[in-house]
Amino acid sequence: MPQSNEIRTKPTVHDEFVRMLVLETDEQHPDDHRERGSFGDVFDTLFKKAGDEHDPPLGIETVSHFVVEDKGGSVPKLEEMEDVHAILITGSMYDAHGEEPWVLKLVALIQSLWQKRPDIRFSGVCFGHQILCRALGAKIDSTPNSKWELAHTPISLTPIGARLFNNPEGGKIHLHQMHQDHVVYPPSSATTHLLPEQHDRDIHVWGSSATTEVQGVYIRERLFTTQGHLGFDEDMVHRQIEMRLDSGSIDREKDGKELENAKDTAEWEHDGVVVAGAILRFFHGDDDGI
Repeated sequence: MPQSNEIRTKPTVHDEFVRMLVLETDEQHPDDHRERGSFGDVFDTLFKKAGDEHDPPLGIETVSHFVVEDKGGSVPKLEEMEDVHAILITGSMYDAHGEEPWVLKLVALIQSLWQKRPDIRFSGVCFGHQILCRALGAKIDSTPNSKWELAHTPISLTPIGARLFNNPEGGKIHLHQMHQDHVVYPPSSATTHLLPEQHDRDIHVWGSSATTEVQGVYIRERLFTTQGHLGFDEDMVHRQIEMRLDSGSIDREKDGKELENAKDTAEWEHDGVVVAGAILRFFHGDDDGI
């Protein structure tokens, strides 16, 4: 589905609201785009649902900006971000460790904003999680044995994760996954000058799965990322797998076990709204004590 660098805004009806800039780093499958809109539209719908469950209800105004310059998008400039205080970076079929010019521009933008705009709070999903961690010096690489993690996946929470997600039963949440790369280790003062050593104690991995040790990173008042796709549903899982089969990144024979698991679990309910709610509270400042 053709994209452009046109900025699109989805307003809210609530007086109290969070204004979220969604940096779209890929296009939807054409069928998903027809049914649910762009990735920014998907997140707007999801976060509005999470906002309705917030006590009291909290609105979300979503501003979407497509950044893939190879497909007609543009990476915004630092001076264009004056009114931005909350950023979410979407998933993508591109590699977060890639060297495409737009990817490098996005890394540089994140680093500049991190240094010059301490008021901005960052979130990212899959590619977005990885590119934010890359910008802070973490290593991004293929999972062990280049194993795909697909569809419905249990994530074991650390103590910080349990607090962020309001102590779910069993100490776990579940999210749909769609990745072969991962964050090898979280950012720290050892990986970047952007994180002073005295802040290392405030950098947390909030959860892990059997395949991916760093399922998300939390830095109070600055960063809340997730490897899992909180916005995916059954149709999106199947179509995203179809796109990766067509591109050759998923191999039917080599990845057969993971494909079979995805086929069996794609329809299962997951905790996307729960995770969206936690990120919304992070943007709003509700959980600054965690």
